[in-house]
Amino acid sequence: MVGYVTIDDRPAAGKEGFVVLMNKRAFLKLSSAWLATPVLSGLGGRAQREALRNWAGNLTYSTGEIHTPGSVEEIQQLVRKHRRLKVLGTRHCFNTIADSRDAFVSLARLNSLVRLDPTASEVTIEAGMSYGQLCPLIDARGFALHNLASLPHISVAGACATATHGSGIKNGNLATAVTAIEMVTADGEVATLTRSNDGERFQAAVVGLGALGVVTRLTLRVQPRYQMRQYVYEQLPLAEVQEHFEPIFSAGYSVSLFTDWQSDRVNSVWIKSREGSGAERSPTEPFFGARPATRHLHPIVELSAENCTEQMGVPGPWYERLPHFRMGFTPSSGKELQAEYFVPRRHAVDAFLAVSRIGRRFSREILISEIRAIDADDLWMSPCYKEPCVAIHFTWKQDWPAVAARMQVIEQELAPFQARPHWGKLFTISPALLRSRYEKLADFRKQIAIYDPQGKFRNEFLQKHLYDPDA
Repeated sequence: MVGYVTIDDRPAAGKEGFVVLMNKRAFLKLSSAWLATPVLSGLGGRAQREALRNWAGNLTYSTGEIHTPGSVEEIQQLVRKHRRLKVLGTRHCFNTIADSRDAFVSLARLNSLVRLDPTASEVTIEAGMSYGQLCPLIDARGFALHNLASLPHISVAGACATATHGSGIKNGNLATAVTAIEMVTADGEVATLTRSNDGERFQAAVVGLGALGVVTRLTLRVQPRYQMRQYVYEQLPLAEVQEHFEPIFSAGYSVSLFTDWQSDRVNSVWIKSREGSGAERSPTEPFFGARPATRHLHPIVELSAENCTEQMGVPGPWYERLPHFRMGFTPSSGKELQAEYFVPRRHAVDAFLAVSRIGRRFSREILISEIRAIDADDLWMSPCYKEPCVAIHFTWKQDWPAVAARMQVIEQELAPFQARPHWGKLFTISPALLRSRYEKLADFRKQIAIYDPQGKFRNEFLQKHLYDPDA
């Protein structure tokens, strides 16, 4: 079983699902015990014990003990002190990959820019920094990152550890910007790995799933700052996606399709173009049969676009166009569930059509889907390892039993394409099948054995999905 607690009184999902239930009375009793038990860090970093929930509110973590150290030295002391420990970031994961029954470390106080090296085109940051904090700082100094996720509020380290991505047919996921990683390993020592010096160990550690240690610093590759324009088009015919997939996804630096799968048209196309790239568009000309939007749009058309980034081809800084949502907008509890599947780009059209054929079957549960392209990389546990991919993302209403049933059907449709789920989102693919889809998994486990031989950073999610319990 994977151990997180939910206060819902709904039945659990099927045997491959993630939900482990505790009834409400037991949960409240346990919560009261937590709140009545003060915890002092004694290490200079604040500690608290209270019920902790993720961003979407769909799960409550298995412990409320969370330490917030203010230095690497304090992290080392915490690691040496605790038998089990996990890092808890911005809590945007929808599953239990970051859960702990013992104690959490939050890096929220370690959120500074350490140095910017213009000669090497690199920036080094503390691991608690979010993209929303980092981007304006490097932009003001004339630099930019190659890509960003839809939400700028997530931490850089957490995004890299789970292979979170933006979009762009020639853009790798966010972790591909990493050139060096510093972490505190299970013995409390600091290890530093670089792309130039550490080869495979580096490739194992960047998308580390929280399994190798507490990441304390990251060095990222940067480039000269750039301006962008964002164009949105409505009602793209599915037939055009089928016939012109590559030209559609090559039409801008970053391209996203949004659909609810309920008609023969994609709801909207979002194209983000770099100034000076030669990909500027006319705001009045159709795009493969889709019409230009005449107003700002939210990905879910019925919702207000107030918090979305500027559209209508208005130029602006890269970090105010690459995300879908504004930096200054802090999302509240999501009240949604998310799932995402990566399929090799060579299967993109067939996978898209496979989901489209069954789309009307989940009309009651779906809020919106987003389809994006991501380039291949060499990071062992990345879903795009050695394969340029297309990611099919689902934002669902918060009805886990119904959503789990729909996801099982979608996963069956995508099975011929060896779909890999996003590490931080929901899925029902069996652990054995998931393990079979990562060719470097055995090597990754060897790296875990080097840096964490006793499993200090291993939780039930990692045990279940990375290791064969019968082996």
